[in-house]
Amino acid sequence: MAPVIFIGAGPLPKRRNVGYHTRATVKGPRMKIATINVNGIREAVGRGFLDWLANQDADVVCVQNLKAKSFELDDSILYPEGYEGYFLDAEQDGFSGVGIYCRKIPKAIMYGLGFPQCDHEARFLQADYDRFSIVSFLMPDGSDFAAKQAFMAQYQEYLSKMARKRREYIICGTWHIAHKTIDLENWADNQDTPGFKPEERAWMDQVFGPTGFIDCFREINRDAGESTWWPKLDQEVPRSRQEGWRIDYQVVGPDFRRHVVDAWIDYDATFSEFAPLIVEYDLPL
Repeated sequence: MAPVIFIGAGPLPKRRNVGYHTRATVKGPRMKIATINVNGIREAVGRGFLDWLANQDADVVCVQNLKAKSFELDDSILYPEGYEGYFLDAEQDGFSGVGIYCRKIPKAIMYGLGFPQCDHEARFLQADYDRFSIVSFLMPDGSDFAAKQAFMAQYQEYLSKMARKRREYIICGTWHIAHKTIDLENWADNQDTPGFKPEERAWMDQVFGPTGFIDCFREINRDAGESTWWPKLDQEVPRSRQEGWRIDYQVVGPDFRRHVVDAWIDYDATFSEFAPLIVEYDLPL
């Protein structure tokens, strides 16, 4: 099954100025992209997701793991003020699903990658602009590890094709793999846990090595203890005191790394077991 593409157009958004690697104010266009695994869009809305979204001043917000079909959602979720929403629904009820909220309407939207495991489970949605594409992506979590490995093999083929194209990509989402030992707490006891198995980390070595992609967050922040997911989250305890994993990424090609201005995790957002990852780039949408 081939990916499905729709076409659109719209006005330029407003944006905020920040400085290279510092968030200091400088002249020039800026683009702010956030990605967040909502782990159930309706539950996240009940915990304040839409209020968070309204306060971000983000150009694009990629969301994953919606666990709802778009026709089940209220217009307030589908079309928040200032944004156009695009969504890909999984065939199974209450499972997976990805979306993209955009201030500027894309030139085209591509739904899926053309292989059943990706498309039937709604794991890839792409918004095309003039100079680059922005992707909302959700890797299988590894509860069925053989299925995750099969997905990774097919996805690697597509990543290799993307790397050879002249178009630039910003791939945002939950990859469900902590790449390095600094990307999770208590790594020594998790070496046989899905998300940190040697074969998964070796696969990420290929993505960030020979395939040529760049982990935007690690371009800015090399510190240990930075997390985007807490598997045993206790909302009554500060996240900084709990064991977390960094499994959410914004990934770009080598020629796009020079546009990465700043990157951070929003630990104040508490509407999901995941935290938003936000990256700013020194070019307009």
